[in-house]
Amino acid sequence: MVQFGYKLAAEGFGPAELVRQAQRAEAAGFDFVEISDHYHPWLDVQGHSPFAWSVLGAIAQGTERIGLATGVTCPFLRYHPAIIAQAAATLALLSDGRFTLGVGAGERLNEHVVGRGFPAVAQRHDMLRESLEIIRLLWEGGYQSYEGQYLDVEDARVFDLPDVLPDIAVAASGSSSAAIAAELGDGLFATDPDADLVVEYERLGGTGPKYGEAAIAWGKSDDAALEAAWTTARWSLTGWKVMSELPNPVNFEAASAYIRRDDVADQLSIGPDLKAHIEAVRPYVDAGFDRIAIMNLGPDPDAFFDAYAAELGPQLRDLRRSAR
Repeated sequence: MVQFGYKLAAEGFGPAELVRQAQRAEAAGFDFVEISDHYHPWLDVQGHSPFAWSVLGAIAQGTERIGLATGVTCPFLRYHPAIIAQAAATLALLSDGRFTLGVGAGERLNEHVVGRGFPAVAQRHDMLRESLEIIRLLWEGGYQSYEGQYLDVEDARVFDLPDVLPDIAVAASGSSSAAIAAELGDGLFATDPDADLVVEYERLGGTGPKYGEAAIAWGKSDDAALEAAWTTARWSLTGWKVMSELPNPVNFEAASAYIRRDDVADQLSIGPDLKAHIEAVRPYVDAGFDRIAIMNLGPDPDAFFDAYAAELGPQLRDLRRSAR
């Protein structure tokens, strides 16, 4: 059965507002919330980027049933995997087992801030693999040490471990990262409705849930929804190879300077038409994703939650995977 989540836009809202939105998402019937783990927003106009782990802790205490996930955390540059092992275990305890650790190879936007550079993608994948080995090792309990090519641990122990450890969903975009997800993760995380990626993940032995992110721009009018999406999210049309490499919001401003409103409208479902939004989500269901986070780029979160509770959510739950 497909579960639907709400993507908390940590680049667009402050911490208290994100907690409130998570509570609204729970009341509206969403199954889980994801939060991006950024140091910077994509564009200065977004204006926010609070510490995701503090926000998640507050959400865990301020909600009752909704699942929580990072979407996603890079565990090896800005952080060390020993810290992420501790943080995820703590959050699993605070949320009574509702937390999923989403991890990936990161973006320069967030990881360069600690002055350690930003390695090429092949090295980042090796570092991600070592990070997952360290997290798994520390979750075994007791004092542990690890000596890798890039990452080390010396006599570390996570004292507060939950009885049931969090699932780890690994972000992937190709065969190399899908192999890491299948071998060392409990699930797959992707941002595109790529059926071939799901097939590859399963071919390599992956059996866990498949998380996808579907972006829409719901609004009471087409014009308002499009303006909000263009203002805050035009950077997303630059593509992953650009998105992973630029260092600061000013660079994304320059890279997206020639993206027009019409370009955004061509890529997103815009406005109040629920059928259009359902059709935007359908490719993820057809591709085999069973955990789909809705990223609403429209201007009015509360009106969107009302629309989801009343009509959009029930209609999305009626979606069934098309026969291949």
